[in-house]
Amino acid sequence: MQNSVLWTADELVAATAGKLLGTVSRPLNGVSIDSRNVAPGDIFVAIKGDKHDGHDFVAGALKSGAGLAVVSRVTDEMTAEGPVLTVAEDPLRGLENIGRASRARSHGQIIGVTGSVGKTSTKEMLRVALAASGQTHASAASFNNHWGVPLTLARMPRETAFGVFEIGMNHAGEITPLAAMVRPHVGIVTSIAPSHLGHFKSLDEIADAKAEIFHRHRAGRPRGHLPRHALL
Repeated sequence: MQNSVLWTADELVAATAGKLLGTVSRPLNGVSIDSRNVAPGDIFVAIKGDKHDGHDFVAGALKSGAGLAVVSRVTDEMTAEGPVLTVAEDPLRGLENIGRASRARSHGQIIGVTGSVGKTSTKEMLRVALAASGQTHASAASFNNHWGVPLTLARMPRETAFGVFEIGMNHAGEITPLAAMVRPHVGIVTSIAPSHLGHFKSLDEIADAKAEIFHRHRAGRPRGHLPRHALL
């Protein structure tokens, strides 16, 4: 159970170097990038996707109960519905910075899971097993890409004892920045399989890309007896 608000307005301003317009009047206990699924008190991040720009849905998200919207441009329609936090770069960068701030404040033991197959099932098994020992936070569904990882970090409660993050990739170099955000104490590679051969020349190249999870971004030795790395 979450014992305190997920984010305060002051924490978000500090994390993003943004400017708050309006007054936050409700606890901020969630983060969403989909206006269709906004819950009361959610922080709505107006990410621009391939087909839709989240800015077009900010007013609706605030009207639906979002407690704050993170935007890079402001309209009167938005501010008429609720508070907005403007960030200098695009909102995805703002979400990444919120994710980094979440990781920086965490005292939990953090696990990163990657692999050609088995990432989600391994993550779910860890979620269930670790929940018996303390508050556990894990990626929803297969949120393992450039927006899924920072979103999962931003949603991590400050009281989290164990965090389990799924990290995916299609090309070399994609895991490195995500691992730098997660900074796992424990890195797990579930398997190496030819599922990415369209972007790689060999299984060895896939293995090298997956091994980015073990690079210098680890957070240091965790408390307890979890192993540093595992290859399942």
